[in-house]
Amino acid sequence: MKLETKLIHAGEARPRFAGAVNVPIFQSSTFEYAGQGKYEDLKYIRLNNTPNHVAVSKVLAAIEGGEAALITASGMAAISTALLTVLKAGDHLLVQECLYGGTHTFVTGEMPGYGISFDFINAGDPADWRRKLKPNTRAIYVETMSNPLLQVPDHRKVVDFAREHGLVSLIDNTLASAVNFRPLALGYDLSLHSCTKYLNGHSDIVAGAIIGATALVERVNHKLIHLGGCLDPHACFLLERGIKTLALRMHQHNENGQRIAEFLRSHSKVERVMYPGLPDHPDHALAHELLEGFGGLLSFELQGGAAPAQRFMERLELPICAPSLGGVESLITRPVTTSHSGVAPDDRRRLGISDGLIRFAAGIEAAEDLIEDLAQALAAT
Repeated sequence: MKLETKLIHAGEARPRFAGAVNVPIFQSSTFEYAGQGKYEDLKYIRLNNTPNHVAVSKVLAAIEGGEAALITASGMAAISTALLTVLKAGDHLLVQECLYGGTHTFVTGEMPGYGISFDFINAGDPADWRRKLKPNTRAIYVETMSNPLLQVPDHRKVVDFAREHGLVSLIDNTLASAVNFRPLALGYDLSLHSCTKYLNGHSDIVAGAIIGATALVERVNHKLIHLGGCLDPHACFLLERGIKTLALRMHQHNENGQRIAEFLRSHSKVERVMYPGLPDHPDHALAHELLEGFGGLLSFELQGGAAPAQRFMERLELPICAPSLGGVESLITRPVTTSHSGVAPDDRRRLGISDGLIRFAAGIEAAEDLIEDLAQALAAT
């Protein structure tokens, strides 16, 4: 089946529950014992195996080409649990240097307490990976497109490097979604998502996902059961409903992101725009080879730095000044005040995340209306 069809029909229960077209919300914490032979098979919310968990997991596995998928209580629950599954005390991690602020803070602030060491790598420089590889390196972690600078690693080389050195390869595929990129087909071991974003698409739940081979996903689930990062059945229901329109929404996100990036790139008050769909983006050619679309997230800087950036944002009428991305509505923030506020100022500057950097998450409104709003705010800044 084509992706658009899988989004609608993968995971359907047969026979349907009481004939219901959609999977009902099974708002029960526990289920009657049915002769299960092991604890993990008991039906219980914390074990991530209620009918709502199973339905949405099947959809996610199908659309990314994985054998299995696991739903978690948030994107960070997916990221932290996956890392703590494949790494233990004494192990070493290679991790992309520019990445989501929550992941950066977890790696730098939490993993050392577990006895896990790490090195940040330039995701675009395989020679840097080799220099920092150690005998105890066990995993490599990257993002499909970095948050918030939209850098695109050569994912083919990441997978080859991981295989050559026996590393578990993990990728955060949130910014692309399965519509624009399917990492498992390229050879990644685990694909991670903040389902809060594009997968759900309506800014009304927080959830995460881990997708990969059955054996590895089961290991992650065993860890998740003990850490307790389970998702409520009602949120599972909302996530499954949101996923059905993913392809339609992503096509609009892709189109809006491209058109807005081109508009900003041509404006005299805009100093630079980071969006892989622009020909002058350093990773444009690579992104064009690997991705089927460039998404709705972009970042840019105005002339003058943080003060005009803040004035510009305050004059906008349509985009909402709020963290997150991937919803039907456009959101705008300065990463230094939201997603990357927990990253040390020196680290932000080194990575190229300036105080004036603006991150724009294009929703699915009419591009013409968004551009008109951006134009009036720029004119008044």
